[in-house]
Amino acid sequence: MLIMTCFSLLTIIICYIVMTLASLISKKTIIDREKNSPYECGFDPKGSARFPFSLRFFLIAVIFLIFDVEITLLLPLASIFNTTKMTSWLLTGTLFLLILLVGLYYEWVQGALEWSK
Repeated sequence: MLIMTCFSLLTIIICYIVMTLASLISKKTIIDREKNSPYECGFDPKGSARFPFSLRFFLIAVIFLIFDVEITLLLPLASIFNTTKMTSWLLTGTLFLLILLVGLYYEWVQGALEWSK
């Protein structure tokens, strides 16, 4: 029991020494004002946070995200092909694709897919 305690204590001490050395070695010696400023995707952090945002771009991105998630829901249909009945597999797949196509047609009719207006 004493040997186990000594090894645990030694392991904790070695870990502490390594972490302390790593934090001391990793300190930056050259301080650059530009590198210390917060980086926000190329935007100037000192500028106005209220800039015009393209709502059309946001809508296209959300539609893409929805259809991307739907593709991940379609993938299991291929893996269950051999374990289910053919009629239930076809009915499920056709109904799912039909719902997707009706949604796509609705977005098209509403004009959400037109980039320039």
